[in-house]
Amino acid sequence: MHKGLFIVFEGIDGSGTTTQCELLARSIESRGVPVIRTREPGGTPLAEKIRHLVLDPDGEVDDITELLLYAASRAHHVHEVIAPALMEGTAVICDRFVASSLAYQGYGRGLGLEPVWQVNQVAVDGCLPDLTIYLDLPLGEASRRRRERGGNPDRMELAGERLQEQVARAYRELADSRKEESLLLDGTRSQELLGGEILKKLQERWPNFPLRS
Repeated sequence: MHKGLFIVFEGIDGSGTTTQCELLARSIESRGVPVIRTREPGGTPLAEKIRHLVLDPDGEVDDITELLLYAASRAHHVHEVIAPALMEGTAVICDRFVASSLAYQGYGRGLGLEPVWQVNQVAVDGCLPDLTIYLDLPLGEASRRRRERGGNPDRMELAGERLQEQVARAYRELADSRKEESLLLDGTRSQELLGGEILKKLQERWPNFPLRS
């Protein structure tokens, strides 16, 4: 069993996962516990190259290739960054992980949960989060936030509202089916209020937070 705490944030595009990852990592660091904040796809030079390929708005990637590219990125990320850090006792806060593949490729692309899970079991080699925090947000609010954020939409964002709707539903179902290792939170609140609730929930779960024991 790994020593460090492994927490993942999930949510549709615009739900605020990146912001909450940053806030939580800062909080853990302020308590004197080593922490790394990372993301998927990405987290290593190779995985970042795969990120560029799979999210390129001009790219043409079929659903199976998309699944396998994400899995390859994840496998390298786990082997090179996540697993070594956890074994050293470093906390890892990750923006997206296996649940993203289950939601986007399993549900959204219609590949099915079981095949997607089997591929990812190989990729992560037993390295799974202690807790996955799902930020639930209405599609309209998420779309408004993406517009305010600006920038060019990536290939997944260009896939349309139907995909986002399927993914949002998938996240709720995943959180409900894995209650022991999941938190489903209202993502419409301010960054500060949501961040405060997350800390409270984590301290309730782990009295010695940010330590696992």
